[in-house]
Amino acid sequence: MIRREGDPRRNGQRYTYRPGAYAILPRAGKLLLTYQAAPHQEIQLPGGGIDPGESPVQALHREVFEETGWRIARPRRLGVFRRFVYMPEYEIFAEKLCHVYLAHPVRRVDAPTEAGHVPLWLDAQDAVHEIANDGDAAFLAGLFY
Repeated sequence: MIRREGDPRRNGQRYTYRPGAYAILPRAGKLLLTYQAAPHQEIQLPGGGIDPGESPVQALHREVFEETGWRIARPRRLGVFRRFVYMPEYEIFAEKLCHVYLAHPVRRVDAPTEAGHVPLWLDAQDAVHEIANDGDAAFLAGLFY
C-alpha cells in the first residue's frame, strides 16, 4: 500500500491522476531546492509531472533542469507517496503519485527555464522544516535525521 501524506481524499470530488518525479539533491552539506513564487510562494523539491511516454527518470532529469538549470546524475529511487491536492495553476484537483529520488547535482548549465522558479540551496536540517509538503519533508527527515 502506498502511504498518503497531507489531506485525505474528499468524498464526491473528482481527481485527475498526476504521477510525478521529485529529487533530493545533496551537495557539500546543502540541498538544491526550488523556490516557486506562483501561484503561491513555497520551497519544493525540484520535480514535477511525468509526461505521456516519459519514464519517471526521464521526467526527473527534465523537471530538475527546468526548475533549477542543473544537470543531475545517478538517480536512485527512494520511494513513493500519494497526495490529494488542489492545483490552482491547472485549476484541477489532483491525485499526485510522487516518486522520490536521491540524485547528485553535477553542474549548473543554465538559468531555470520554468517561469517563477529559482534554485535555492539550504542546509538539509533547515530544508526539512522549510519544504512545502509533508511527503517531501518525511523523505528528507528519513535521510538527514
